[in-house]
Amino acid sequence: GNYSLMKKIDFDANLSFNSPIGSIGLYSKDNRVVQLTIGGDSVASRGRAKVLDDAHRQLSKFFAGKAKELTFDVALSGTDFQEAVWNAIAQIDYGQSVSYADIARSIGNPKAVRAVGAAVGANPVPLRIACHRVLGSNGSITGYSAGEGVATKRWLLQHEGLLVAD
Repeated sequence: GNYSLMKKIDFDANLSFNSPIGSIGLYSKDNRVVQLTIGGDSVASRGRAKVLDDAHRQLSKFFAGKAKELTFDVALSGTDFQEAVWNAIAQIDYGQSVSYADIARSIGNPKAVRAVGAAVGANPVPLRIACHRVLGSNGSITGYSAGEGVATKRWLLQHEGLLVAD
């Protein structure tokens, strides 16, 4: 979602680190990541959780081009529809992309393209659930709610070797 208007989240530990796309904030509850933010100010770390160290290590390798899969544990809380969309996105492999319409079809609701777009924008753990891999039907970058928006999405797509039309 729009991280400047981030809803209050319940977490028991967090950490921040710098990345090529800005500050990454990781928030966990019961040793599972519940939110990942991109951009904005670094937040002082609080608490300890093994999952935060795992996520930091995996994301650092991802940004360095040494890892293609992020597997740290997450806990998602959304509507059934949002969770179906997020689970579909989680199936997209590194370096691959799909359209919003493809996601709508894959969850058995082909007319729900706009609702899919809204669910993609509400993804609480971008990068781990790689919503940057969801593109417009013509392969265009239609938007991105994290970090610097479209510029961040373009960086991630180029990092994964996907050439994207402007």
